[in-house]
Amino acid sequence: MSDSDRARSTKSAGVVGFFVMCSRVLGLIREQVFAALFGAGYAMDAFVAAFRAPNLLRDLFAEGALSTAFVTTFSKRIASEGDDSAWRLASKVATLTVVFMSAVTLLGILFAPVLMNQVLARGFPPEKAELAILLARIMFPFILMVSLSALVMGMLNAKNVFAPSAMASSFFNLGSILGGSGLGYWFDPSFGWRSLIGLSIGTLIGGFLQLSVQLPALRKIGFRFRPDFVWRDPGVRMVLHLMAPAVIAASAVQVNVMVNGMFASYLGDGPMSWLNYAFRLMQLPIGVFGVAIGTVTLPLVSKYAASNDTDRFRGALGHGMRLAFVLTIPCAVGLVTFAEPIISLLFQRRAFDNVDMIQTAGALKYYAVGLVAYAGIKVLAPAFYAIDKRWAPMVVSFGSIATNLLLNWLLVFPPAWVGWASLGHRGLALSTGFVAMSNFLTLFFLMRHQLRRLEGLRILATIAKLGLGSAALGAICLASQHYVFTDLAGMPLILKAIAVVVTIGFAAGVFFACAYITGVAEVRDVVGMVRRRIGRKA
Repeated sequence: MSDSDRARSTKSAGVVGFFVMCSRVLGLIREQVFAALFGAGYAMDAFVAAFRAPNLLRDLFAEGALSTAFVTTFSKRIASEGDDSAWRLASKVATLTVVFMSAVTLLGILFAPVLMNQVLARGFPPEKAELAILLARIMFPFILMVSLSALVMGMLNAKNVFAPSAMASSFFNLGSILGGSGLGYWFDPSFGWRSLIGLSIGTLIGGFLQLSVQLPALRKIGFRFRPDFVWRDPGVRMVLHLMAPAVIAASAVQVNVMVNGMFASYLGDGPMSWLNYAFRLMQLPIGVFGVAIGTVTLPLVSKYAASNDTDRFRGALGHGMRLAFVLTIPCAVGLVTFAEPIISLLFQRRAFDNVDMIQTAGALKYYAVGLVAYAGIKVLAPAFYAIDKRWAPMVVSFGSIATNLLLNWLLVFPPAWVGWASLGHRGLALSTGFVAMSNFLTLFFLMRHQLRRLEGLRILATIAKLGLGSAALGAICLASQHYVFTDLAGMPLILKAIAVVVTIGFAAGVFFACAYITGVAEVRDVVGMVRRRIGRKA
């Protein structure tokens, strides 16, 4: 990978990361609002289970399989046949998406009772299950809007326009927060279970905004949608051909999610909400860093794969993984050693009490075990599609189903012969982390076998260099929690916020200073880029 490509990749990842960070922060605010209004119990468990239904389909068809398959095919069509041919392909795929996802939406509304009672929430009592079914039926059209949004994002990213699609999910969160809380108050000023209907409608408002905010940028780069039902096209077949293993692979991931949900539904009121809040917080660094780097890396490795430039392909992929590790390792260490103050600051108010804080922080620590692996998968898995080895992620994902089921059984409902007590909902989080780690390692060695080498020594050297900074960061967080946060429940909010921000800022500064001193190339790239920009301004 050339120095210019590496610098351009780092810069683009920074732009995407900034906007995705804004989105994740707004998503966090969304969860804070929901936690303050509903806490973690009967009503919120039902909403979490209901939203999981369309959200699973989004992960299955839209943001994973459709986006990756379309970006790969669309980029190759631009390179081989030009923009006009690529835009015609986009219209065909968009038309097909509208037809197919409309049918999926109708089936979801019709079969919501089966989905809830038999799959996602088998452990819910009847009244709780009925509420989840009602909310799921309201939110199912979300899958149509988010699928079209993913398609638009793919077109923009393939044309190296990253900012509009990266900021689009911010509008989803804004619509969910403002529309959902406003309608929730209108349905029930006391925010009882009826106000959840307002939150569900707010989800649809957010999905519509996420799609519509990207359309001006799409029009600007030259796309004009024309309904096209002639789907007998090599490009459409290629998209579907690439999507098939991706959907199958993602279905394995969704099976794991459903299994975790079923286990959680048997643990009473609260665990499903605690896991949801913790996982949403862990998604902040995954989204800011893992998704951003993966988004920027995919078009680059697709280009190198199309030109059979294995050295640059290998370099771009290795750089993406190293950059992901540099940015997510400190996050993982911080979440493990500083979970309680973070959760207390973000969520502990009104309906979200001290018990909810402790239980959510416990889940967050175990989730963080797999954070680095999650980010690495976001970079590594799409690269298999670029080299037409799309079945590898599928096989790996299916292998994880048995692992996840076994770990859930041993950690949540352990038989007497294993010799340890149940970890409850924490066991589900730990199982998720272990599965992510095993998936990443398997994908890494498969890619290494495919390319003969994958800069493994450089990646290990980078991780080793980060060890000193990670130890310092963890020690600072533990010391702060022990000496400063002695009474989390009684600590004034403003003081708590200042202490958390100062601790995180100081610990992060020490970490990156250590990384710079030990010669981590990606950190020095960023410092050099900042210095050059300051020099130009001067």
